[in-house]
Amino acid sequence: MRDDGTVHEKVGEEKTVNVVEPGSALVAAPGLQDPNFRRTVVLIIDHGTLGSLGVVLNRPSDVAVRDVLPMWGPHATAPRALYVGGPVQQRAALCVAALPAGVDAERTEGMIKVRGPLALVDLDADPDLMAPHLRGLRVFAGYAGWRQGQLVGEIDRGDWLVVPALPDDVLAPPDTDLWGRILRRQGMPLALLATYPLDPVLN
Repeated sequence: MRDDGTVHEKVGEEKTVNVVEPGSALVAAPGLQDPNFRRTVVLIIDHGTLGSLGVVLNRPSDVAVRDVLPMWGPHATAPRALYVGGPVQQRAALCVAALPAGVDAERTEGMIKVRGPLALVDLDADPDLMAPHLRGLRVFAGYAGWRQGQLVGEIDRGDWLVVPALPDDVLAPPDTDLWGRILRRQGMPLALLATYPLDPVLN
């Protein structure tokens, strides 16, 4: 790792340079067996000297947003389910939104910019006032957190692949193989990992 947080990762015979920053997606490597993160995609929301914080994008729960946050339920992107953002503080809720063209999170009250058209939305704000500024949103219970240096160590170990996230990754329907879709759009050689079986014994 460089002092600037750049991580060098070798994939096959090619070396890629991965920069972890807000708006990055962490794609779990096929060999990562931690049940909290197996085959997950994590959107990095914050990455700095104190550590890193993100939410898992592909773990919908059976709980409806309206059952937890009634006023926000109608505004959540279908299926309007609460997503399991990670193993830390699962009683806390975070809202990540994709913004339409022309909306700047830095100039909109009740938002904190993540990167580009992705923003955190204050769940204490009036959802009816916020809705016109949103293209779609997800509400997450809990988050994934790493202390300073921990995430970089896991990337160096080969647990994660770091790629850019797209707004549609946040809003992907629950029946989407988001893990495979993101890998496939990276091109070779990363795209080959999308075919890796869930159980290598069945290969």
